[in-house]
Amino acid sequence: MKKLNYQTLKESGYDGYILENAPERILQFGEGNFLRAFVDYFIDNMNEKADFNSKVVLVQPIPSSGGFDLKNVINEQEGLYTLYLRGFENGQEVNKKRVISCVSRCLNAYSDYEEVMKCAENPELRFISCNTTEAGITYDPSCQFTDTPASSYPGKLTQFLYRRYQTFGQEKGKGFIILACELIDDNGKELEKCVLNYAKQWNLEEDFIRWIQDENIFCSTLVDRIVTGYPRSEAAALNEANGYEDNIMDTGEIFGFWVIEGPQSIKDEFPFEKAGLPILVTDNHKPYKQRKVRILNGAHTSMVLGAYLAGQDIVRDCMLDPVIQGFMNKAIYDEIIPTLTLPEEELKDFAAAVTERFRNPFIDHALLSISLNSTSKWKARVMPSLEGYIEKTGELPAALTASLAFYIAFYNGTELTESGLKAVRPKGDEYTIMDDRSILEFYAARKDASAESLVHDVLSETSFWGKDLTQTAGLEEKVLEDFKYIRENGAYAMMEKVLNK
Repeated sequence: MKKLNYQTLKESGYDGYILENAPERILQFGEGNFLRAFVDYFIDNMNEKADFNSKVVLVQPIPSSGGFDLKNVINEQEGLYTLYLRGFENGQEVNKKRVISCVSRCLNAYSDYEEVMKCAENPELRFISCNTTEAGITYDPSCQFTDTPASSYPGKLTQFLYRRYQTFGQEKGKGFIILACELIDDNGKELEKCVLNYAKQWNLEEDFIRWIQDENIFCSTLVDRIVTGYPRSEAAALNEANGYEDNIMDTGEIFGFWVIEGPQSIKDEFPFEKAGLPILVTDNHKPYKQRKVRILNGAHTSMVLGAYLAGQDIVRDCMLDPVIQGFMNKAIYDEIIPTLTLPEEELKDFAAAVTERFRNPFIDHALLSISLNSTSKWKARVMPSLEGYIEKTGELPAALTASLAFYIAFYNGTELTESGLKAVRPKGDEYTIMDDRSILEFYAARKDASAESLVHDVLSETSFWGKDLTQTAGLEEKVLEDFKYIRENGAYAMMEKVLNK
């Protein structure tokens, strides 16, 4: 079977949109599954529906490690790859296929250093997107201006911006709109801080520093799409159906939403509205991040530990159980949404989309994988809603309070090993609790503690929560009551009890 490229695609009879030639207007640090199923998907749609007429140069930000090299495969396929977006949309099962043609080529920041830097001399280049993982946006003072390249991503970007400045001077409009997609708070602002630190550390001229600030827009963004990557088990059948071999095909859920914090003028250059895409430009992305963390992630964290103890293994099956889904919906609609600031209708629409996403028949999202590091997740995702509800109503939220009892029951393990804390759920199968070692040691030391002692120690452990939760009126007593009920009657019965209140 022939490998995917433009000629092979034409021979296959593919009749979808394809853009073979266009100027390179976007530089993208990151060539992985997420950016190709998210940012590049949106750019491809803007090319088709809004005459954006732009190609993306991908840059691998880390050295090639030998063996399978994504850069080489991308270039062999002339930047083409097949993307499948699948799930539920408006109650209907959807499976959309699209060949993405907005990528021109892929370079490596190390082996192709000078070729990457030459991109800065391209007058058409206007956007930089990036996703270099949560650890990518860090300031490493050991980076030197003369490194080829600097080891940190912000160091590489500073070198690139300086080449741009050297080429065009302080000419207006030759800076970049920089779209940071890393999963950290204020990703764009943090990236800009790092770049300015390098410019100062390397004693680069003051005019360059002013140019960074005046001619470049560092946008903090919120990205939202589950990307499941290369469909290994289906690849052979999909290639057979397509009539070509695609070694970098990608998959993700149908839902996608991108919030970009920046001036409204971005819309003039990034024509997502004309293309009808779910992208929002706002002067403050944080309410949308709060919505995602508190509703989507909060629903996961408040529900999955109890659902696992109740015998479920994947998210989709939880959505087929009226009690478990009912418990989750009570947490979202009755206890989380009332604590948020966005318009209620927007929040309810997002919540409805969350339920559809959790029902996705193409994703087997394991509860145990979501349970990883649940201590910090409960603190970040659920605790603010619990406290907000108490502040607003003066009462304890039944579902969110029960979720804390589920967390303690789930972490009530039996044996600490190198791989984690072993525990056994009621139906008899063993599971491994994964969290920071100090947290696992805390629970292992209390594996035989009484219910009263365990609940008190967990709630009063300030290293977990940043405060003593026993000081929240009535919370310790209610969590203890729920914890005992779970021990005696099971997690499923606890969910039923919450629903019947």
